Amino acid sequence: MKYFFLSEGWTYDRVWEFGGLWNRAAWRRAPEIKPLNYGIVENGETLWLYQVEDAVIMLEVKPLVTDNSNIGQVVLKRLINAEQAINVLQNAEQIIKH
Repeated sequence: MKYFFLSEGWTYDRVWEFGGLWNRAAWRRAPEIKPLNYGIVENGETLWLYQVEDAVIMLEVKPLVTDNSNIGQVVLKRLINAEQAINVLQNAEQIIKH
């Protein structure tokens, strides 16, 4: 499994696997992306931990509500392994449980 932290108020959209964009017809299912009950607070921002299956290599993330900011969407390429996720949790300013 792989993991990533996502800012509160953001969601994921498109998902990529090794062959390109996730194809639900070919896989016959949606990608496994599971929000976990743990998050961290860093510099006043809440980041929630998500778990994804190994086939996922990249995700597009975007704000739930679009405002007048310059950020519309971001492609998240750096997924982390379990050891790295634990390390982030250990070194966080604050850990929160959902």
